[in-house]
Amino acid sequence: MTDRPRLLTAALATALVLLVLAAAGIGAYRIPLPDLIASLQHRAHLGGHALDQVADSVLWNVRLPRVALAALVGASLGCAGALMQGLFGNPLADPGIIGISSGGAVGGVAVIVLGIDVLGTWTAPVAAFAGGLVTVLTVYVLSRSGGRTEVVTLVLTGIAVNALCGALIGLLLFLADPTAVNQVVFWQLGSLSSAGWSQVLAVLPFAAVGLAVAPRYARQLDLLALGEGPARHLGVDVERLRLVLITVVALLTAAAVAVSGIIGFVGLVVPHLLRMAAGPGHRFLLPGSALGGAVVLVAADLAARTLAAPAELPLGVLTALLGSPFFFWLLRRTRSRQGGWN
Repeated sequence: MTDRPRLLTAALATALVLLVLAAAGIGAYRIPLPDLIASLQHRAHLGGHALDQVADSVLWNVRLPRVALAALVGASLGCAGALMQGLFGNPLADPGIIGISSGGAVGGVAVIVLGIDVLGTWTAPVAAFAGGLVTVLTVYVLSRSGGRTEVVTLVLTGIAVNALCGALIGLLLFLADPTAVNQVVFWQLGSLSSAGWSQVLAVLPFAAVGLAVAPRYARQLDLLALGEGPARHLGVDVERLRLVLITVVALLTAAAVAVSGIIGFVGLVVPHLLRMAAGPGHRFLLPGSALGGAVVLVAADLAARTLAAPAELPLGVLTALLGSPFFFWLLRRTRSRQGGWN
């Protein structure tokens, strides 16, 4: 790893630590930084002191689980986006744009509306994983032509899948009882307002497995960037690689969607900016995108709950407002570089 990726990794890690401290302390009930650090030290048996009952409850039962969940969701979406762009060989691939997030949301919403609870707190993540996996496999199959994945077909298929998933969510909303309606709206707009340690523990295994497995395929993704033919000659089983990493993408996306609803553009913007800054090597890009995604979502969630206080902006709406202009620019840039889509 060269100096630039190392510096970027250090910068992202530092930014994440600072944002976590800021997000844990800022809110309707403000916790000064010295008290925050003292409480963290106290819980870790490293000195410090306990906070008063209200501050302690706000910090450990409200703020820290929400910050931890934002970091996990952002890391999952960032890494999933980097994997998608590496697998499909273009910068427009993203779990949200091609419908994986919507497919996961359909699975999660379905179990809420139908009252299915066979796996307890694991029911929604598992259903979201199944929905995301079915969606990504469908998009992958439909976007293949002549042994390669076409950019236009990929995006158009994603548009169609998103429309279908939106219709299914609308139908489920029509069938839902009043109690379930608010939960369905939560899935559509994206939010971390219901974060708690139980949600963190429910999503952690999915995210941990996906984030641990993805970097192991960095070298093969670098070889795949040379083209499918050269990658095969260099020993890469391309179809097996794609199936394994598609499953990892579905796992990471399901982990995010199951607890946050649909949050778009994180997986598109973060990997592309890091690729522009440090090059296309996946040895840095995969863990870097996870770190960058965590930074972006912790910052976005902090903005969502403070910009319009005491009201809270929907997190998915905020990321879409910021990410959409970037996607328009990226679409024009990609088209001009290729001299059109033909």
